[in-house]
Parts: sequence; structure tokens; C-alpha cells
Amino acid sequence: MRSIIIQMTRKGLQLLLLRKEAGRTEMKPALSQVPLQEVTHTGTGVFVKMSNGPNEPGKRDYAGRKLKTLPKSIYDENKNITKIDLQRNRLKQVCGISQLTNLTELILSRNELVDFPEDIRDLHQLKTLYINQNNIKCIPLDVFPRLKHLQSLKLSTNRLAELPADMIQCQSLVYLNVSNNCLRDLQALVGLQKLKELYVEQNRLTDLPEELFDNLKMFKATGNPLRKPPEEVCVGSLKDIRSYFTMLRESSSTIKSVKTMFLGSSMAGKSTLCRSFDKCHPVEVDEDDRTVGIEIKEVEKGGVRFLCWDFAGQEEYYITHHVFITPQAFVILAINLSRYDLTDKSFKEHVSFWISNIQLRVPDSVVLPVGTHIDLCPNEEDISRKKRDIDSKLRDMLTERGETLQQLKNKLQDSDDPSLYSDQMNDLRRLTDYNLKVLDLLLVDCTKPRDIQMFQDHIVREATNKENLPSIERTLPGIYQEVEREIQDLLQNNEIPLHGRVTLSDLLDIHISRRGMNPENLKCILRYLHRIGVIVWYEDIPSLKDDVFVKPSVLISLFKAIIRHDLVKQIKDIPTQELRRRRILNTYRETWVADYEEKATLHNEAISILVQKELKKLDLDDEEIVEEIVGKGSRPGSLMCLLQHFEVCLPAKMANELNPEAPEFHPGAKKWDHPNPKVYDPDSACMFPSYLKNNNNVVKTWGEDKLSDLNVQMYFMPEIPCGFFHSSLGGKGPVLFRIHPFTDPRQDQNCQ
Repeated sequence: MRSIIIQMTRKGLQLLLLRKEAGRTEMKPALSQVPLQEVTHTGTGVFVKMSNGPNEPGKRDYAGRKLKTLPKSIYDENKNITKIDLQRNRLKQVCGISQLTNLTELILSRNELVDFPEDIRDLHQLKTLYINQNNIKCIPLDVFPRLKHLQSLKLSTNRLAELPADMIQCQSLVYLNVSNNCLRDLQALVGLQKLKELYVEQNRLTDLPEELFDNLKMFKATGNPLRKPPEEVCVGSLKDIRSYFTMLRESSSTIKSVKTMFLGSSMAGKSTLCRSFDKCHPVEVDEDDRTVGIEIKEVEKGGVRFLCWDFAGQEEYYITHHVFITPQAFVILAINLSRYDLTDKSFKEHVSFWISNIQLRVPDSVVLPVGTHIDLCPNEEDISRKKRDIDSKLRDMLTERGETLQQLKNKLQDSDDPSLYSDQMNDLRRLTDYNLKVLDLLLVDCTKPRDIQMFQDHIVREATNKENLPSIERTLPGIYQEVEREIQDLLQNNEIPLHGRVTLSDLLDIHISRRGMNPENLKCILRYLHRIGVIVWYEDIPSLKDDVFVKPSVLISLFKAIIRHDLVKQIKDIPTQELRRRRILNTYRETWVADYEEKATLHNEAISILVQKELKKLDLDDEEIVEEIVGKGSRPGSLMCLLQHFEVCLPAKMANELNPEAPEFHPGAKKWDHPNPKVYDPDSACMFPSYLKNNNNVVKTWGEDKLSDLNVQMYFMPEIPCGFFHSSLGGKGPVLFRIHPFTDPRQDQNCQ
């Protein structure tokens, strides 16, 4: 076995060849064996670029040379060239490529092609064609019928709106990647008998033909507004997709449903809008009755099933929003016009903060801004002026974001080696393609029945507009609705615990015994019910993948126990009798309050008491349930697993203060040993980083920040997530953040 070792010496760089044979290890200089193409010394390290030695017969490698035209040398030896790599150049056309008549492999990835090179049709021996990451919008007819031997085709990350109808004649095709385009249907691919791998992610596909899946062995279609089959089915296996079409033949129905999220600042009128939408008349909501956490309602209007999630607007709840926000949602953004003025600060607080976070979390959603409290505005002119200001600034904000993304793309493309940033380029392309749709501001006087009726009609009209929400309509097998009804029946008949948490295995056993249902089919149905907000199932979280919350309202209630704006009051109100029952001194209550206010840390005993108090309201006061939800000792329960997975809180230890005498950590040195390993025992408390109000404890122990402390460089594209810096710090020592580029740390209100 041979290996190359790069060794840094005082005299410079030395390459060593390590050979292991028959138990012996031999090492000798390798410069004569391994040709060096380039060695670059920088302030942070050494970069070595090694060639693969002489080109293999018939292969020519011109990758990454910033070529704008094809090298003339290829025409002189056109008959001998079988493979040519032209990726990472600046080619806008490849005139004369047809002269390479023996070409079997052509790589044109990451160039500047806008038109598909028609000369390719004359490369009759071609087996592999990679032309991804260009800007091609259209492929002419009579290209693929001539490529009889083509087996692998990569067209991803272009601007294709459709595939040529004669692609069916490319019968040797085995692998096809058309991800990150603008495709709306795949009918042109039906009938490709040898096609085994198909990637169509991040397009605009809605309906997929059943015949497409006859021979496939690999299929990826995430990031499409699919309705037949729904994306919840497609994220599974090909077996799931085939089972979906089998069930569809037995019975089917077209369902219109959408998860509708009411967002906005505190006292913006979200609950008033949500409840009035439900009741069909104005519903007044007192300040004392404002939303704590999230409230869930199901409303049927205009043939559409709206799963309404009313999110509390206080800052304390922002950190939990991303736990429940799902893609392709309809967002109602409530804006209190009586508190809004024409300043940039007011626009940021009431509008842009929310739009930016929606763009980060669910960029494929639709946002309807709604101006509320207009009855408290001075006059009609004031209302009109504020509406014009918000609409104008929203347009400018979205335009500026698009320009910022484009600037960042240009910066990466103009770098010395754009290939180093291919992942960032792909992310930028996706961010650009996900064009968050923000509708014009709607004015609603929530005290007038006529305005509430207008609000209802407007929501239904915008929701059923397929240009806004193409996936609102799904074609589903009849069994999907039957399973949903059966789950509700199980709850009503007490066959599922009242708290609504049931294990996936128990749910499978119930439906398998009753229907003989395939477990994978049931999982597809559960994914769909999670997406629309009927249940909550975090399949991708290992510690929670076997927990299904069939009553999301109960899970929300548990969140309310510890994520709330009046948490200090809740801790102070813990009865002395409850403390005695748990053998806890009264003084601990003051300690809990102090630790929460100063360190954003909540003791596990306090969490257990607060959760049990919430469960009592639901007639679910049971020690075993509390233990399942909160956990015991070092084992976190389902609620704490969820909060820790989404980094709402982190396990912490309260017994130890910050220790400035701890040994220094040196990367690459021997293993670092903590002077007191018990500090990592996570059974005493949880820290909520976003609740940190200052870093006084850190400054008191370590002093002011210094450039010699931990230095972290980060790149955002282009927004900074709310609460990011607190979540990143989590009580660590001084950290210097360097933000690059096109970002403003002031976007994060918690950045200190």
C-alpha cells in the first residue's frame, strides 16, 4: 500500500512516499514520483495541487483554466480524443466540438453557457455528458435522438423550463440529473426503459406520471410543490411511491388543505384575526387573553381546510417558532398600524424582522401582510400613507435581497477558483429560486363584520390561487383520510393516552392488526398529516422518531409551561406545599428565579413542577407522564429532547462557577482534561441561550473581550437568524465573531 505524506520542515515543504509491504514500512522522498503542479504558501497554511501525472490516453484535462474558447490544440488531434474535461471555465459556446467524433465523455460543468451547444448532436459515440451549473434555458429538438449511446446525463442547476419531447429516443440513458431547474412536468421521460437513477429536486413539479417509476432504482424529488404524489410520499422510498399509486387506484380524492400561520409582534391582532376568521364575525381579544405559546384551530372555508396556528408575538416565543413552522405554508403577518410609524426602525420591528425569518425558515411560503387596528389610526390619510410606505419598503427589501444574492454569486464566480465554493453557489441558486411571495398589504378593521367577511374571502381567494400555493391541492388515496379519522376515534375511545403521545410501534400495531396495513404506507400517511399540522412527528430526530404527538395542542401546552413571557411569575407562584412534597426548601424558589434572570438557566426540578402544573389543567397529572415528558436524572424526556434538538435549550450544570484557572485548550495537543468532570453531568438544569440579557458573568470572571480569544468567522446568505449569537455562545468564554460579507450584525437583536 502506498500513501503520500506532506511534511512541513524548516527548509520548506517535503513530500514523502510511505510504502507498507510484508510488514515493513518504508518512507522516502516522493518528489520524483509525484509531479507537483502548484505549491502555494499563505498566511494560514500550505496548499498543494498535484496533477495525476500524464493524461491517460485519449483524455484531455482543461478544467479550471478560465478558458473563453476551446483550445486550438484539440482540433489537431481530434481523432485521438475520447474524453475531455472543460469544467470550471468561462465558456459561452463550444463551436467546433463536433469535430471530436470519437468523444465518449464531455464535461462542460460550471461554465457560462446560455444556449445548449447544438454541435453536441454530432457526437454519436458520446456516453457521458455533464453540462450542469450553467444558465441553459432550452434544449433544441433533434439532439438526444442522435445520441444513441448516451448513458449518463447531468443537466442540473440550469434554467430549463421543459425537456425536449424527443428525449424518449435516448434509450440508452441510465442516469439523469435535472435538479435545480424550472421544470413543471416529466412526461418526456416516460418510456425510458433503461433509466435507473433520476434526480429532479428543486423544480416546479406538481404531478408525476405513474409510469415513470416502473424501472427506477433511485429517485429524489425534494423541493417541489408536489400534489400527486405529495412530497411526503416522495421523501420515502420508491416502494412508497409505487404503493401510493396502488392505493390511489383503489380509491382517491382531491383534498385542499394548508397550514396557515398567524405571525406578528405582540398585540398586533393575530389572535383577533384568527378567531374572527374562525367565527365569521369580529371577536375581541383582551390583553389578558393573548396567546401564550401557540394556539391551533381547524377552519373550513370555501372548500379549503385551514390548519390555523396562532403564534404568540412576545420575543420570548420567537425561539420556538422554527420547531413548528413547516414548508409551503400560508403566513398571515399581522401589523399594528396604530403603532407603526414611517421610520426604518418601525418597519424593521413590525415587518422586515418577520419577513427575514420567514425567508430563512420557509422560503417557499406565501405571506399576506394584514394591517390591523386601523380603527385606532387618526384618519384615512394616515392609513393610506402607512400602507404605501409598507408596500414600497417591502418591494425594496425583496429587490435588495435579490441583488445581494446576485452580488454574492458574482463574488464567488469571480474568485480565483470558483470550484472551492460550489456548495455555496448551489445554496445561493436555491435561495434565488425560492422566491418568497409577499402579497400586497390588506387593511382590516377587526371591529367591522364587513371587513371580517372581506378578510375571509381574500384568504380563500389567495390560498386557492395555484400560482401562490400550487401544493394546496393534493390527490390522496382514500385511506389517508380513513387513517386520520381512526386516530381521532382512538383518542375519543381512550385507546390512545389523553396526552396524545403514542409510540410509532404502537400506532403501527393498531393499524396493522385492524387493516393489515404496510408499515411504510402508514409512515407516508403520518408524514402528510405532520406537514399539514394535524399531528407532530419528528421522524428525523433519532431520540424522537418513535414518538407521535397526535394531539399537537397538548404538546403546545407543555411548551407553554416553560416557554412564556411571564416565567418568573410562574416560578414565584409555585406553592410552598408542592415544594414540601418534593422535599425542596423554600429558598430554592428564589435561587431558581435568580439563576433564570442572571444566567438564563432553569433548574430541572422547576421544569418538572411547571410541566406537572400544566398537565393538571389537562387532567393528566401523573408522575410517569411527567417523567416521560421531562425525563429523570441524565435521561431527557420527549419534551426536553425536542427543545434540545432545536437548540431552544441546552443541558447545563449549576454546581460550578466559571473557572478562569482551567487549563488552556490547544488544538492538536494532548487531550484536554477538565479539572472537574462533573461539570458535564447534565441532570441539574437547562440553559436557554436566547434569554441571556447580558454577559456580565463572563466579563466579571474573564474580563473584557480580547482579540486573542476564540475567533469565529461565519458567512451568512444573506440574513442572520434571530437569536443566532446567543445560541452559538451558550455561556462560553469571550468570542470574537467576524461577519462576512453582505450582512449586518444589527439584524440580530440579541447580538452583544
